[in-house]
Amino acid sequence: MKKFILIPLLLFAFIIKVQAQDDAIQRFFSKYMDDDRFSRVYISPKMMQMAGGFLKSNAGTDKDSEDLGVLIQKVKGIRILSSDEVDGMAFYKEAMGTLTKNKYEDLMIVEDKGSSLKFMVREEGGLVKELMMISGEAGDFTLLSMLGSFTYEDLNLLAEKTDIPGMDLYGKGSKGPKGPKGVK
Repeated sequence: MKKFILIPLLLFAFIIKVQAQDDAIQRFFSKYMDDDRFSRVYISPKMMQMAGGFLKSNAGTDKDSEDLGVLIQKVKGIRILSSDEVDGMAFYKEAMGTLTKNKYEDLMIVEDKGSSLKFMVREEGGLVKELMMISGEAGDFTLLSMLGSFTYEDLNLLAEKTDIPGMDLYGKGSKGPKGPKGVK
């Protein structure tokens, strides 16, 4: 009888842990939503779907535009929190402290005197479900979270062909089989 009670409790604990990670990132965004030092951007899944549909329908014979339209529709949302009025390294450390490290895989890390930039991914079933970028330096902090269902080739194409915020930095990494790999 104890085994039958223990299994649902363990399953429930696992579900709570997974939800807590997503909530930690959301709480970090929410914590600074009303702070006037920060710029906040949220691009909804519906907006991405509309943009992708527009590109696809107006592509005509342009195969690249049609492919990009399909790719953009894979983006399920983008959240950006940034400021050029804060101690970016302190916020970088705070944001990194909210993440469960084993849930994200590092793609690229760039550390220089007084600045840090990190790209990470969260994978499920062989697909990238979230691309996260966190950067901080003396007077600048940015956190970008892009949700969707991507391959690494999709992310490389997004970096090359779009002006999605943060993807220009992603594109500067050297692309291996899984995407950019940086200097640690």
